[in-house]
Amino acid sequence: MANTGKVRCTKCGTDNPAGMRFCGQCTNPLALICPRCSFENPPGFKFCGQCTAPLASAAGAPAQQSKTSPIRVAETPTPENLEGERKTVTALFADIKGSTELMEDLDPEEARAIIDPALKLMIDAAHRYDGYVVQSTGDGIFALFGAPIAHEDHPQRALYAALRLQEELKRYSAKVLTEGGAPIQGRVGINTGEVVVRSITTGAGQVEYTPIGHTTNLASRMQTAAPVGSVAVSEQTRKLCEGYFILKPLGATRVKGVSEPVNVYEVTGLGPLRTRLQRSVGRGLTKFVGREPEMEALKHASEQAKAGRYREVVNAG
Repeated sequence: MANTGKVRCTKCGTDNPAGMRFCGQCTNPLALICPRCSFENPPGFKFCGQCTAPLASAAGAPAQQSKTSPIRVAETPTPENLEGERKTVTALFADIKGSTELMEDLDPEEARAIIDPALKLMIDAAHRYDGYVVQSTGDGIFALFGAPIAHEDHPQRALYAALRLQEELKRYSAKVLTEGGAPIQGRVGINTGEVVVRSITTGAGQVEYTPIGHTTNLASRMQTAAPVGSVAVSEQTRKLCEGYFILKPLGATRVKGVSEPVNVYEVTGLGPLRTRLQRSVGRGLTKFVGREPEMEALKHASEQAKAGRYREVVNAG
């Protein structure tokens, strides 16, 4: 959807440049994303202009934020839907290892001053790749990729966010150490699969967008299985991300709630692939069958182009 001119935030009144999806002053959504077709609608619309699905009011679903905390959990972009919708998503769980021991001897305000910046780093990393933060767990976050905004590459987005999250935590930990504090180390677990997502009004106009299913439970178990300071993913996520990332097998691990051992992989860095075409080439592209004349025409055109004589090749059928 093309935007022209400035977009005024319906919450704080700030004029934002065209193309921005969130207000640069208060992070309020500047456009409404349709939960059915993902079409980007202008602020104020009650129904999607593409498929007529009902839209949530950006002003009617305030972000969860305390008066003293900088942490903002993403606003829910969907109206109440108790029946739910089946989606394939990637779930990400992240937490601070040993946070209980870290805060044991601290005043609650002192503990918050240490933990809140770390949580904000986690949330910002998820938002950077269009992740939806379902909730903050006090010393970590639970985020979804692929819902409510659909992305074909949601598994890769989740892993990009996880690696960024860990890098930001390492920088923050180094800063805390220089100030005489204890190290801040995180663990991230990721799993991909089907869930049923539903939105429920919990009171005071707030809407919770919650996934139900084993997929999220296994993602939580991957977090527990992750080595401190690293990212662990399941077999399902590995299949979709292999080549895009470097994955180190950690072996079969027994996890609570699963009868059979689960293969766990540690994400150690970025892989050589960046696009789906590169991945298809690595696996072997499907050969053309019965296209000898067309292939010969392309070969001839290529040879002429190398000689400086350019011509147009038209596909007649």
